[in-house]
Amino acid sequence: MKQLDEYVAGMTWGFMGVRGSWANDEASASMETMAKTTGVNWTAIAFSALQATAFSTEIPYWNEPTVTDDEVKWAIQKAKSLGLKVCLKPIVNCADGTWRAHINFFDKDVPCEPKWSDWFASYRDYIFHFAQIAEETGCEMFCIGCEMVQTDRREAEWRHLISEVRKVYSGLVTYNCDKYQEDNVGWWDDLDLISSSGYYPIDDWDRQLDRIESVVRKYDKPFFFMEAGCPSRTGSSAIPNDWTLQGATNHAEQADFYRTMFQKSGERDWVRGFMLWDWPAKLYEKSEAADDDGYCVYGKEAEAVIFEAYAARNGMKTK
Repeated sequence: MKQLDEYVAGMTWGFMGVRGSWANDEASASMETMAKTTGVNWTAIAFSALQATAFSTEIPYWNEPTVTDDEVKWAIQKAKSLGLKVCLKPIVNCADGTWRAHINFFDKDVPCEPKWSDWFASYRDYIFHFAQIAEETGCEMFCIGCEMVQTDRREAEWRHLISEVRKVYSGLVTYNCDKYQEDNVGWWDDLDLISSSGYYPIDDWDRQLDRIESVVRKYDKPFFFMEAGCPSRTGSSAIPNDWTLQGATNHAEQADFYRTMFQKSGERDWVRGFMLWDWPAKLYEKSEAADDDGYCVYGKEAEAVIFEAYAARNGMKTK
């Protein structure tokens, strides 16, 4: 198995982008600003394909609104031109708004019903396609799935997919399990890295890190948080995964969440970094930051917290 050589001081870029929103001056400026203001050495280039519902078995990744292959290749090249290492992260979502964690079928294939076998065949085509692009463009890491909780129990299918990906991709391979699910995935041994979404309440990091540590020790694999972050609004630090939570804009609360997360994780030598959530391809104006209550940290107090934390880990000069 391949190893992770350095601390992942990362940020997720571009996820909400749709076809036509990458490979332009706005997207270029966005990534340049991200690299300059957050001190990252990695980025996860993330995008999604849409299946109709949680019970659909076709993932037409070649259709709109998914970004095109050329846009993906452009983003990878842009990141590399800025000196960043790249994790390519294709994600599947449901067009009807159902969260992908609920994609699910009968445990046994039943005639005239949607089947796991059909879904995994389509998902395999999607992931295999972008694994080939990750190899062709020199991406250092490839993420085979994100927060697909109901699929996690399908161990045989995931192991087969991993073996297929390794036929065409030679870099690091990981899977981004959902928060609280690290100990529910039984096939970490087939991957190079364990990664998860670190949306844990600000006062619960010690307990969750204790739980995750047992998984890391069991499988003896490097670990990092493929996602982690908090909206900049009152109440979000207690439930950072809820992007719909209503609350007043609160940049100080977001910054406190990051300080606590970095402090608690920094006490565990097995936490090898973060791919923070998230940085859009179309960035708001800095003058608009004061009123922005989303996850992006551009122009907010948390931006400096992240830069300083990453600088300390990677030996950069602070601002």
